[in-house]
Amino acid sequence: MHPHTSRMNPRPAPWAASCAGALLGAVIGMLLFAPARWLSAAVERASAERVQWQHVGGTVWDGYGQLALRDGASAVQTSTLPGVVRWSIRPQWDGLVVSLSADCCTPAPLQLMLNIGWNGLSLALTDGASQWPAELLSGLGAPWNTVRPQGSLRLQSQQLRLHLAQGRWQLAGTLQLEAIDMSTRLSPLVPIGSYRLRVTGGAINTVELSTIRGSLELSGHGQWVHDTLRFQGQAQAAAGFEDTLGNLLNVIGTRQGAQSRISLG
Repeated sequence: MHPHTSRMNPRPAPWAASCAGALLGAVIGMLLFAPARWLSAAVERASAERVQWQHVGGTVWDGYGQLALRDGASAVQTSTLPGVVRWSIRPQWDGLVVSLSADCCTPAPLQLMLNIGWNGLSLALTDGASQWPAELLSGLGAPWNTVRPQGSLRLQSQQLRLHLAQGRWQLAGTLQLEAIDMSTRLSPLVPIGSYRLRVTGGAINTVELSTIRGSLELSGHGQWVHDTLRFQGQAQAAAGFEDTLGNLLNVIGTRQGAQSRISLG
């Protein structure tokens, strides 16, 4: 008989398999139970610290906190949304579904769907309505901290969708904002009026501003051209309120007689 050599298949040591399993479990646990403060910190960095989250709890996937807006890192002006904001994030094979609810402002949760495909990235907001305090805008700095708006902001969306392809955003659907019973520290008149701003997507994205009611009358029309808003509007006081609203008209735009011209882009 001739001696022969047998080859044994190498097997990992028990300790190596245990370490690999523990490491895999730690990674999965970290992803599943990542603290909500990781997400809130990312939002603050992305917004140059204009959007702040306070009293944050939960996880990245199911978290809560109090939303605040402030005028950059200097925090000269800060405004806080009353109550708690809750969010949930659910991965899908082609993106994410984000649900957002606020104690003060959303009768039903708002849902945002993020889809990533070969033809680009798209964001879709389910049809819904919400109502937010206008005072929150003061935390964004100029010009809001000068105007100091007060009132209610009603947002309503219908088949709203944003699609990013070849570096260009395309808008579909409509978004309507109603500013109800607005007032400002620049005028002693309370309220000055209620207004509607409607954004309509399509081949040409349009913006329409109109007055629902009020002593300050606002109107205007605009379009998004190459990702730039070009808007022309006007403001004027209703009969009998010219003196009361004179200072506000000087601030809103360029004064031309009894009217104030608003021009953007």
